[in-house]
Amino acid sequence: MTDFDASRFLKNLTVRPGIYQMKNANGKVLYVGKAKNLKSRVSSYFRSGGLASKTMALVSKIASIDVTVTRSEVEALLLEQNLIKDARPPYNILLRDDKSYPYIYMNTEHSFPGLYYRRGNRQSRGKTFGPFPSAGAVKSTLNLIQKTFQIRQCEQSVFQNRSRPCLQYQIGRCSAPCVNFISETEYAEDLEYTRLFLEGLNGELIASLEARMDGAAQALEFEKAARYRNTIARVRRVQSEQVMESDSADLDAIAVFKRSGGVCVAVLSVRGGRVLGVNSQFPDLGLFESSEEILDAFIPQYYLSSGRSIPTELICSHRLNDAVLVADAFSHECGRKVRITHAVRGVRQQFLDLAKTNAEESLALRLATRDGQAKRLNDFAERFVLDIPERIECFDISHTSGEATVASCVVFDVSGPLKSDYRIFNITDVRAGDDYAAMRQALSRRYRRVKSGEIPLPDVLIIDGGKGQLTEATEILSELGIHDIFVLGISKGPSRKAGFELIHRADTAEELTLPSTSPALHLIQHIRDEAHRFAITKHRQSRSKSRSQSPLEGIPGVGPKRRQSLLRHFGGIRELARASVSDIARVAGMSHQTAELVYSALHTD
Repeated sequence: MTDFDASRFLKNLTVRPGIYQMKNANGKVLYVGKAKNLKSRVSSYFRSGGLASKTMALVSKIASIDVTVTRSEVEALLLEQNLIKDARPPYNILLRDDKSYPYIYMNTEHSFPGLYYRRGNRQSRGKTFGPFPSAGAVKSTLNLIQKTFQIRQCEQSVFQNRSRPCLQYQIGRCSAPCVNFISETEYAEDLEYTRLFLEGLNGELIASLEARMDGAAQALEFEKAARYRNTIARVRRVQSEQVMESDSADLDAIAVFKRSGGVCVAVLSVRGGRVLGVNSQFPDLGLFESSEEILDAFIPQYYLSSGRSIPTELICSHRLNDAVLVADAFSHECGRKVRITHAVRGVRQQFLDLAKTNAEESLALRLATRDGQAKRLNDFAERFVLDIPERIECFDISHTSGEATVASCVVFDVSGPLKSDYRIFNITDVRAGDDYAAMRQALSRRYRRVKSGEIPLPDVLIIDGGKGQLTEATEILSELGIHDIFVLGISKGPSRKAGFELIHRADTAEELTLPSTSPALHLIQHIRDEAHRFAITKHRQSRSKSRSQSPLEGIPGVGPKRRQSLLRHFGGIRELARASVSDIARVAGMSHQTAELVYSALHTD
């Protein structure tokens, strides 16, 4: 217990709405709450009996309470969510930080806009659609759009330097605007159809397409009419596969499922009557125990703290105690009326049942995975005589003959991969192919931040490599004065087969093999494979980006139009590289001085 004088504090507390932050003796925020009447709400924590055990534990740690008065309860709710997001108090319900949510981006600042998969901060220019519940939902939607409306998805640097259509045009998935096979007006029509499709306005989309089809048929443009007919058929087929009702619902169905060991909240997203997918969340419960309390705390944080789009209707598996307040806050945020309900029938009940099923299945899978993870961690701790590790980090290096070298850092906790803590290090200023120097740079950058207290210290560090890589790791940690990490390396054994890896211990310089059935080995392999997957994925992205950049970019006086003129004149970059300065200068719009710059850029080696 602390010496916090609750009676004196409550005596002077206001009855106005606001938020309260309960802090411990070190000033750490333990809990953030909102109240219509601050005096009444805060007083309830200090009554003589009837408190839950978690609430009693919280009260015993309170050293101070900060109060912020607001003009309304809605304003208090919005402020509460911002403070929870910033402080992440241990007694509030907390969602895992997924870093960012996927969405579709349309770069409308270009004459022929493209569609792209994006994560993270929204682009300041262009139009975005989403966020979507998963990366898979975005990618399948983009794939469908490409087949249906033939909107380009190539990056701008590739688009500007095409001299002839790519394979996507040949297989009917792009209209080749890069070489003007389609006019800006026609392409803009396809973009408008895409917008209607992404916003779920399928009725309006089909009506527009039918009008275009009839107009083309009357003008005897039968090929164009057939194209519209095929597009209509594809859109209707998608509707028949994905639409469960005729009123083009725009809603989220939210179901909570609890069992011993955990809780899952599943959010089923429906836009324009199409089920986009399910996002399953496994919140840390804090003080909340009943399903109603969980949803009361979960829903505001899920929508207000993450930049997610709020649908016009939320259907919940349990009644919200604060349904009116939350709906008012959501309406205030998005500028339109939002309805929250739990008693539904018909197709809406089918949506809710589907969300419930997903919550049950997701929790069962998570608990089974966690049990397997616990078994592996226990075996690992027993074999290496350690406490069960709560945080494990693993590093891997990936490159292609020294090109686009990256190092990955993946993090696991007792529940499995902690993807919000994954990091990639772009390696610079090292000799091409020098994996030791690359590992040294990545570890140095990472563990300087650990040393400064910016990120937590792991219990175990795994290096994907043998003695040499392990030596680099131990030297870096020693230089930084970090000695409390169990470090090991994993390398391919003499047979180079899975299950026969060599484990290298840094503390004893011992080299050992574990039985192929060992749960500890399976844990190490799993973490190593995840580090490898993450590294090679990011390496390929980096390599692709560097290779897709045209050598003509960055040359003074050579913009997109001149680059396209050069490529069209010579038929490609190889033919241009064979040309002399005088040949280049003959291209329309090219001066002799600019031709020399182009020639020099293509002959830097």
